[in-house]
Amino acid sequence: MPRVLGIDIPGRKKLEFSLRYIYGIGPTTAVEICEKAKLDRNMKADDLKDEDIQRLVAVLQSDYRIEGDLRREISANIRRLISVGSYRGRRHRAGLPVRGQRTKTNARTRKGAKRTVGVVRGKEARSAAKAAK
Repeated sequence: MPRVLGIDIPGRKKLEFSLRYIYGIGPTTAVEICEKAKLDRNMKADDLKDEDIQRLVAVLQSDYRIEGDLRREISANIRRLISVGSYRGRRHRAGLPVRGQRTKTNARTRKGAKRTVGVVRGKEARSAAKAAK
């Protein structure tokens, strides 16, 4: 497994796909990086020589925000939205979908597990609801 900027990328996969294991690099960006570093995107990542890795690292550091820097930037943007009190910031704070998705039925990933609100009828159902709490 070659190590690029402190991240182990899978060695048995083609370089184009191995680069995607770095946070902030997707399909298009991976191909772009291979072209800029003058590397064959179909070669296996294990076949990279030291000078190839150095070229790759140089391209990544000069032209792209990845990993920690990108994560910090995204979290700072979210904190800014929350502090300004924008609609998107309020949705982030409430843990609801931010980009206009419906919430009446779906949105379980953001909202979490279902919680029954209201009256639970029947003695058995009531004891089951208490046990779930």
